[in-house]
Amino acid sequence: MNESFNLDQNMLVNAWQQQLPEFLNSGDSAQVLADGKDPQSLRVHINAAGHQFYSFDFQCTYLDPREIKVSLVDVERSGDHVDERREVIQDLVADYSRHLHECAQALHRITNQS
Repeated sequence: MNESFNLDQNMLVNAWQQQLPEFLNSGDSAQVLADGKDPQSLRVHINAAGHQFYSFDFQCTYLDPREIKVSLVDVERSGDHVDERREVIQDLVADYSRHLHECAQALHRITNQS
């Protein structure tokens, strides 16, 4: 991470909470939280729309003001852990990862404080 990159984590959480729904699928919902262990990271919980009741937890770590590393933390279905290797899960993870990257790009106006 670039040492000159420094942004208030609470401001970042609020910006993500407002911006992320624009990138999600219709009916999906998300909650964005500060990562208590890493000030350069956010935790994102996404509830997928539909009858499958999938939920996804991601860690998004800023590498620089524009780029994030997205890591899948957990996938659940109706509150039970599921095998993340299943094709349907991998497709959803790829889709949500893309949306998270798009959101980070859109927030460049906030994160680029140089």
